[in-house]
Amino acid sequence: MSEHKANIIWSREGKDFGYKNYSRDHVWRFPNGVEVPGSAAPAYLGNADRVDPEGAFVAALSSCHMLTFLAVASMKGFVVDSYNDEAVGHLNKNAAGKMAVTQVDLHPKIAFSGAKQPTAADLDALHDKAHKECFIANSVTTEVKVVGA
Repeated sequence: MSEHKANIIWSREGKDFGYKNYSRDHVWRFPNGVEVPGSAAPAYLGNADRVDPEGAFVAALSSCHMLTFLAVASMKGFVVDSYNDEAVGHLNKNAAGKMAVTQVDLHPKIAFSGAKQPTAADLDALHDKAHKECFIANSVTTEVKVVGA
């Protein structure tokens, strides 16, 4: 198996720590040296110029689904030229009454080339297998829907 690490770094830097005043800005640092500027969502007093955890969660689900879809399609002999997903996460109260990303809608637009073109049934099967095999989807209770594929 494998481990996946991230170092999340925040500092008050001597500024006021009142709820409405403290900075939500922070950095996600990964072992390969990549840094991502993070913050809370603007609705929660965060910085709109940075990535918020909810958006990152949606991106992680979409990215995992796409990577799994590409692997499944390749193994089935389909050639994918491009994949573009404008994924949308919905923040609502869950069954326990807590705020959660309760649903993520994937809107993949996929271009194929080559002699073997997927039928609508093939696409449904590819997305179903991708969802069932996606590590991130298997790790959460959020409903993930492929819309308009």
